[in-house]
Amino acid sequence: MQTFVRVGELKSFSRAADMLGLSRAVVSAQVADLERHLGTQLLHRTTRRVALSADGAGYLERCQRILGEIEAAEMSLRDARQKPQGRLRVDVPIAFGRYLLLPALPKFAARYPDLALELNFNDAVANLVEERVDVAIRVGAVRDPNLIARRICGTRWVTCAAPSYLERAGRPRTPADLRRHRLLGFLTNGRTRRWSFGIKGQRQQLALPFAMSFNMSDAMITAALDGGGITQAIDMLVTGPIRMNRLEQVLAEYSAPGPPISAVYLAGQKNNVKIRVFAEFAAQLLQQWRADMDSETGVATI
Repeated sequence: MQTFVRVGELKSFSRAADMLGLSRAVVSAQVADLERHLGTQLLHRTTRRVALSADGAGYLERCQRILGEIEAAEMSLRDARQKPQGRLRVDVPIAFGRYLLLPALPKFAARYPDLALELNFNDAVANLVEERVDVAIRVGAVRDPNLIARRICGTRWVTCAAPSYLERAGRPRTPADLRRHRLLGFLTNGRTRRWSFGIKGQRQQLALPFAMSFNMSDAMITAALDGGGITQAIDMLVTGPIRMNRLEQVLAEYSAPGPPISAVYLAGQKNNVKIRVFAEFAAQLLQQWRADMDSETGVATI
């Protein structure tokens, strides 16, 4: 189609061949193939001149429009790779979205005014393909070979309870003491997650008796805030309530490293500028939060 348009515009096979960087024989063969495909003669050829047939003139006009639209579409994609614009569907953990991302959204919007964010707050692991998610912030290991996981920072496990519960039931001094308390656990894949502790320099996971288990971290934290018992969560989930004295950390000396936080996207999207700028923005928020937490606790988290 491009070859025919050049010949039709220039009225010359030789000049079209020069412009396209092809031989005259190739140009002639391509136009002949197109005519056989369409079942009509597009050009009248003589030894002295090339002229458009009636069918060729109408086809040339349509081809020019089509090729112009293709060029515009390609330019739009090239611009999109250089300038973040258009829709960006993001999936983030509830705690990250509520405590870190939401307050920073005005700054992100000012920096990238042509991006339209669609935010999904979700503690479950989203299927990026089925749910049409461009980029997700994930807590934990990413094992899908079709995904790229850009590690942002680490976390720590924090064991905590409402002051009202601790005043009523007492404070555990060792992880073993937890067996005498009401424990609030988190369900993952149908099982309550074991709690992690640093004991004698080793990370250990304990199977404990749970009074209640939840498949949503928000529900688990709410139950703890209401004095329902002791819970364990990554520090990002409970930093706010602890700072407001609504939760109190226990067994701090037994705290263990938690799962990593990563920005995750499909391998084929590694050069997408929209994904890159959001991942960098999320990384800045999380790394600043991590630095603040390590400064407060005096414990470095890798």
